[in-house]
Order: sequence, then structure tokens, then C-alpha cells
Amino acid sequence: MASLFDTPTAAPLAERRRPRRLQDYAGQTHLLGENGVLRRYLAAGRLPSLILWGPPGVGKTTLALLLAEELKRPFAMLSAINAGVKDVREIIERAKKQTGTVLFIDEIHRFSKAQQDALLGAVENGTVTLIGATTENPSFEVIPALLSRCQVYTLEALSADTLREIVRRALAEDEMLRKIPVDVVEDHALLALSGGDARKLLGLLELVVQSTPPDAAGRVQLTDAAVQLTAQRPLARYDKGGEMHYDVISAFIKSIRGSDPNAALYYLAVMLEGGEDVKFIARRLLILSSEDIGNANPNALLLAQSCFQACTVIGIPESDLILSQTVIYLATSPKSNAAYTAIRAAQAQVRAQGVHPVPVPLRNAPTKLLKELGYGQAYQYSHNAAGNFAYQEFMPDALSGTRYYDPGDNPAEAKIRERLREWWQEKYAY
Repeated sequence: MASLFDTPTAAPLAERRRPRRLQDYAGQTHLLGENGVLRRYLAAGRLPSLILWGPPGVGKTTLALLLAEELKRPFAMLSAINAGVKDVREIIERAKKQTGTVLFIDEIHRFSKAQQDALLGAVENGTVTLIGATTENPSFEVIPALLSRCQVYTLEALSADTLREIVRRALAEDEMLRKIPVDVVEDHALLALSGGDARKLLGLLELVVQSTPPDAAGRVQLTDAAVQLTAQRPLARYDKGGEMHYDVISAFIKSIRGSDPNAALYYLAVMLEGGEDVKFIARRLLILSSEDIGNANPNALLLAQSCFQACTVIGIPESDLILSQTVIYLATSPKSNAAYTAIRAAQAQVRAQGVHPVPVPLRNAPTKLLKELGYGQAYQYSHNAAGNFAYQEFMPDALSGTRYYDPGDNPAEAKIRERLREWWQEKYAY
């Protein structure tokens, strides 16, 4: 099979430096390290359908190419920007004659429901192994039927050390760049403006080296000033696809969690002025309303849901008012992470111990045999008891008395604690 990596010598540096071997791939050690899940798939000689989710320039396309190359699989590639259902069906027909075809779809979140539906049968029966790449949360942008047939793996923004290594190797190994003596005097601007995006990093590096006059010794001095002059961009500009995107959304969430509406509004303004997707912001508010406020103020989730729906319908620019109202409400609301810690504790116990048997009184008894075995007997219907509460055991025997939910220290959850103490007495030590 011909190489998937044939690159013209006149191609941009980012294309010339695309790794040809998996051992040259930079970053994503959580997936490709010694115990990484993708490394284990390759060792077993198999590859499931995947969705690769991560910011631009972190190697989603390259990883798809390398996975297919490692397993010597036929490879087909589509971009969701310009491909249609007809293109998908043509590749599926070809794949029926080429066992093991890997179909890579870039920006799969841009595929319509009809286009995604066209993939379902071929993915399910193994005609193609799908690798989709997306910068958007696949839970929102990929249809559930297709998502359920794929493993989702998150690719991380490249670290500063990884970016520095990419620069070092490009200067030392690229056929064109290594002819030019370069001294990396400063790299702060180069790394900051790339925003963790290797493609942007290499493109900027090539421009700086080509456009910066050599010094008296014939060497190019790569400095922050030279980078900013070439890029014609200040360092502080918000880049919704780069590292600052993650820094700002982190500060935004932490400001709301810390009950500072003024700081939260500042970071909201930074994102809005930078062209951030309002639905991305509204989704994060939805998560925060449950994770950081929860039952301290149940209306927070309702307002966040209304905010998301309104932003989806209205869009830019009017959504800024709705986001502002919601941010102020959430930031000034009482806070509790009790719902978050409760489900995480329960999940950890299930993972550690597996699933314990359901108590017999709680089991369903749809047949005569199961009724004879006692299923559903001794169950007390709560609405027949005083106060709609009947003291009985709901936990599996091995977990009797285990408490996951600890109400937060706020007026609303203080009332919940009182009710739980009244109902359960000493059972859960409320």
C-alpha cells in the first residue's frame, strides 16, 4: 500500500513535519504511552471506531493516519465541511471491497444528522472503522446512535515542553529550515501565540525564520519581538481555539464558584469579544449550576437551562444579556458541591466493589415463579404510611448505612438534613 504521508517539498512546515512514525508523535501520552489505551489496541492488532475530541492542532488527523499505518489498514478521509451523504456512501461501497478500511472524518460535528445516519450501518457491521475528529463536545454534536458505536478519547492541548521539542526538532531536521542557522533567544511569544496548536506553532516559526534578517554573524535571532512583529498580534489577544481559551474559561468558572460576579463578568466579556461560541459558555454554566450550586438553590439549574435554550435560539449579539443575567445569578447564589461529591462517591464504590444484589423486597416480580420466590414481598408502599414515609431497607445488605450525600452548609440543604435526620434517625448519621 502506498504511504499515507507523501508530502510535496514545497508544502508548509506543519505538513513537512507531520510525524511518519508513531514513535515521533508528540504528546497525548495518556493515550499512546506505555499503558495508553490506543497503544494497547495496536499491540492487540485491533482498532475500534473512535471519536477524537480536542482543540485544533493537537494531532487528531495525524493520529488517525498513524493508527491506520501501524495496522496497515486502507485509509479514506473526508472533511465534513465539503462532503455529503453521496461521498460517504461511495467510500462505504469501496470499503466493502477493502477489508479493514479506516474512514477518517475531520470536523465530524459539522455532519448533519442525515450524514451521520448514513454511517451507522457501515460502522455497526464493521465495513469501516470510523475515526471522527472534533473540536466540539461529541455528546452534543454527534448523534447518540453513532456515539454509542464509538469510543471517545480526549486529546489535550500540547504542553510548553512538547511545543519546545517540536521547535527544536523542526530546526534540526527539516530539510529547508536546517540550512538557516537559528538561535532561539526567547520562545514565550512563539508558544503563547500558538496556543498549544502545533500547526499554528510551526507555521509561525517558519514565517519568523524566513522574514527575520540575519545578524552580522549570519544567524537569525528568534526573539519575542521578532515573533510579534511577524505575527502582528499582541500576546494578550483571546484565541478561542488556543491555550488562552482554556485559561479564561477556567478563570470564569472559578470566579462564579468563588461568588465573584465582577470577575465572572470580566471573563465573560473577554470570551464574547473574542468570538467564543455562546453555546459553549452556556453549557459550562449548565454544568456549574449542578456541580457548584446544586440543591443549595435548585432554581440555578432551571435558569441555566433556560439560558442555554435562549442562547441557542437568539444567538449573537443579544445572548450577551442573557448570559450576563445568568452569570450574576449563579455567582451570587448559595453554593454546594454536595450533589457532585455524592455521585462521585457512589460511582467510586461501584467501580471498586461491583454491583451488589438488590434487596429481595425491591425486586420486580413479573412472573408467578418470582412471586413465589418472594420478589417484591415485604415492600412497604411509602404513600400508604404516615407522612408518606415508611422506614425500610433500600440498600444492598453489604452497603446498609452507607452515606454518599452530605447536605451542604446552606439554608436550603440544612432543611434537607433535618428531614433526613427525622426520617432515618441514626441510620445514616445525619
